Amino acid sequence: SDKLLKKLTQALANAAEERGTDASGIAYVKNSKVTIFKRPKPAHKIHFNAPNGTRAVMGHTRMTTQGNEKFNYNNHPFYGHADVDFAFAHNGVLYNDKELRVEKHLPQTQIETDSYVAVQLLEQQGKLNFDSLKSMAESVQGSFCFTALDENNTLYIVKGSNPMCLLHFAELGLYVYASTESILKKALQKTGFHKYPFEVLNVDEGTILKIDRYGFLSGSTFEVQESFRFGKWTDWYDELEEEYYTQQEELLLEMCSCYGVTEEDVLLLLDYGYSTDEIEEMLCDSNLLLETINAIQSEEIFAQQ
Repeated sequence: SDKLLKKLTQALANAAEERGTDASGIAYVKNSKVTIFKRPKPAHKIHFNAPNGTRAVMGHTRMTTQGNEKFNYNNHPFYGHADVDFAFAHNGVLYNDKELRVEKHLPQTQIETDSYVAVQLLEQQGKLNFDSLKSMAESVQGSFCFTALDENNTLYIVKGSNPMCLLHFAELGLYVYASTESILKKALQKTGFHKYPFEVLNVDEGTILKIDRYGFLSGSTFEVQESFRFGKWTDWYDELEEEYYTQQEELLLEMCSCYGVTEEDVLLLLDYGYSTDEIEEMLCDSNLLLETINAIQSEEIFAQQ
């Protein structure tokens, strides 16, 4: 029912606060037009109410890294126009947005967020399809999972190094996605959807997934920029291993909040002997990360006693 789907949307937004509470927003299609509703508030303080009969909802909760969230134009989802109107959201951090704006002669805009350069790259190509998404994904440098919802209720997912979990409820004709498995579990249990059978659809890094308004899936791929993946700056530091790990530790501390982890948690893992590569892998598995941190803290408490 529409009532239950609205409840699911709100539950997903609330659970996604573990990824950010600075701003929240959703996008959907109403009367064949892309509609975006977003505010510089945590999700639980916003009432998300998509119209009855809505076929797809794309959502985002933000943890600010660039661009003041108090200015709502800096928040996700963003509006874009190519051959179709679309809404666009990004999970992660891009490092070469300023360089791309100069290199690609992208227009100046009041939007300060690094993510918006991806929208501009798609608009510059004049199309929203596998080819334009591939070109955009291979141009940006950093960590990302992009989502785009067009005016035809087609949802695209562009999976980079950032986490993403997608479920298919075949009996209900429903797809549900979120950044992490823990977000999905909270939302599904809150709304009772966990009682229905579902399939976990694995989306590998370097994949572009398309789900059309009828629920048909198709896909494409893009080349992962290995030298610019999060924590993989190997081209620069092969000869200076000690400096490389110092730089990688700094990057972990800078990025950890995007994964719902504090700097203290990362320092605890480093002090306990985990390597930067091991910690990076844990960031993509929130359950393992929390279990490891809790285990270390329990041992420390025991030792203190």
